[in-house]
Amino acid sequence: MRKKLIFCFLLSVFVQQGRAEDPEKNEELNKIQSDITAASENIRRVQQQKNTLNTQLGEVEKLYGRTAALLRTLQGQVEQKRQNLTRIRQEKQGLQDEVAKQNKELAGQIKAAYAMGQKEKLKLLLNQQDPALSSRMLVYYDYLNKARLSKLAGISESMQRLDRLGKQQQQETELLEKDLEQKKSEQMAADAVRKRRAELLTQLKSDFSSNEQQIIHLKESESKLKNLVSSLHQSTNDLSFEVEQTQKLHKAAEVQSEPAKDLPGSGNDSTPLPSPSLAKGGDFSSLKGQLAWPVKGRLSNKFGSARAESAESTWDGILIDASEGTEIHAVTSGKVVFSDWLRGYGLLIIIDHGKGYMTLYAFNQSLYRQVGEWVDVGEVIASVGQSGGRSQSGLYFGIRNKGKPVDPLEWCRK
Repeated sequence: MRKKLIFCFLLSVFVQQGRAEDPEKNEELNKIQSDITAASENIRRVQQQKNTLNTQLGEVEKLYGRTAALLRTLQGQVEQKRQNLTRIRQEKQGLQDEVAKQNKELAGQIKAAYAMGQKEKLKLLLNQQDPALSSRMLVYYDYLNKARLSKLAGISESMQRLDRLGKQQQQETELLEKDLEQKKSEQMAADAVRKRRAELLTQLKSDFSSNEQQIIHLKESESKLKNLVSSLHQSTNDLSFEVEQTQKLHKAAEVQSEPAKDLPGSGNDSTPLPSPSLAKGGDFSSLKGQLAWPVKGRLSNKFGSARAESAESTWDGILIDASEGTEIHAVTSGKVVFSDWLRGYGLLIIIDHGKGYMTLYAFNQSLYRQVGEWVDVGEVIASVGQSGGRSQSGLYFGIRNKGKPVDPLEWCRK
């Protein structure tokens, strides 16, 4: 595009000189001038179209991210309800077995009463032929009667519990069907958004696929990210960061002093082992070489390596190949200072760790944390995606020290 503008400028100079030197060629020069104006207008129109397509891509990818996040939540709810139904079925089966056992024991008691001659208590009292036998029979009678009443009460209680469980099972089934229907609807919406995204990418690639345009696009994207990090760094006050962190640590200490409680999802074995955290009193610089990886996957591009789109542009972070939807974890504790879509990087989340250090996670499918929220080491903050116009899923992970990119490989565990 720059070459075209230079070419137009040179042509314009040539036209002006031509008019001065040879008035007879004014008509031809006017035509050239008209062509130059048309070319400039076309360049402006193409740039405007490109900006419009990128804006649409951003909106579509943000919508897809929200839809994918909702699907993730619905999937969790569906799994929870299925677990509830499994528990209810197991509990019902246990109660039914208990009722069957109680019925069998009650039948045995009735059989024992029949063996005693089916005598009512009054008849036993009136039987004076053998007072000792009559006394023992009364004791046995009272015992069997109490046991029988106890079994009947137990059976009645079990039947009531079965009835409650049956109603609960019906409610859980209805809720599950509702969630499954909503999940189906959201899945269709996600598929439609994915299709629209593919159409936009095809149009962008067909219209702006030249190597020169890709270089311009990369440089513009890198410049936007650099300016964003710089503005975030300038607006971040280390003193206020430390005050907020201290307050957070005090609050965490108060929670830890309370009796321990089981938290939903605390038994998730898929969560990687946490790395040392700022919550333990250190700062980010002390964690060099100790950070856990934000996601498991193959390292496809190293810091400083040339980007596939252009040899003139290099990676200022690392690229990790991972499946779409894979959970991304915060490498250590900090405060979210950016959580939105950025051209060239898609859905991006930036975490401030104080003392000028920030970590960046880009190309995400969905963002789970918002600006102003604190995150702990190992906490899920986003999911792997291919936003930013990428055709392959993966995570861009970067570290900045006072706005300057540093090699994440030097900070993460070997």
